[in-house]
Amino acid sequence: MRIRFGYSADADDAFMAWGLAEGGVDPRGLEWEHVVSDIQTLNEWALEGRLEVTAISAHAYTHVRDRYDLLPHGASMGRGYGPVVVAPEPLSRGQLQRSEIAVPGRLTTGFLVLREYLGGDFAHRVVPFDEILDEVASGRAPAGLVLHEGQLTYPERGLQKCVDVGEWWAAEKGLPLPLGIVVARRDLEPETIAAVAAAFRESIEAGLASRDEALRFAASYARGIDGGTLDRFVGLYVNDLSVEMGDEGRRALDELLALVPLQ
Repeated sequence: MRIRFGYSADADDAFMAWGLAEGGVDPRGLEWEHVVSDIQTLNEWALEGRLEVTAISAHAYTHVRDRYDLLPHGASMGRGYGPVVVAPEPLSRGQLQRSEIAVPGRLTTGFLVLREYLGGDFAHRVVPFDEILDEVASGRAPAGLVLHEGQLTYPERGLQKCVDVGEWWAAEKGLPLPLGIVVARRDLEPETIAAVAAAFRESIEAGLASRDEALRFAASYARGIDGGTLDRFVGLYVNDLSVEMGDEGRRALDELLALVPLQ
């Protein structure tokens, strides 16, 4: 059976997929087709049920749980860190409430938690995630919510942190911040979902066991960042909660999804 496996064009997702792509992990009799795109596109595809297995923003799960089951493997969770709002000069919460903020998508976890931090809806404009630093550095946006490696590289653009929403979340909730999760479509047979879960867990474990090889694979998705920054970024988001979400991860996800307004 063909499994179209979607994951974001980002180093931590690629690191976790390395075992299945190149690391010799047993595919469990499945034909894995790797589909790489930006997270907002994957979120939108999940609304349609397009892929059998896909990474999505944790925020998006509340909108697709009728179509997809949560897998306990592959989560990207920040322990006291996460997406960062940046600007040329630090802006207070009140200043951010009065500013238009460039965001990578309304279904991203960063958007949801930033809305909670700011106390409700805020002026924003959706910009591709890999263009937000340019948007802010150029002055086209007064502030921007940055994901992925931009959380580490924004000082290189002369920008400063206004708030790290993962840090704020940890102070408020005492839990890690679920950013990305992996889901499998509900119309798959239970044994197929079990095979997918087992193979993907093994892929994550293979990357952690063969870190240098998995990092070389992930580097092609790292948008030119140096090896040290790549290693640091992957270390932030591929951790024990990625191998197995466990009770702590599920509590964190439940807490996050409780923020989603009722439709």
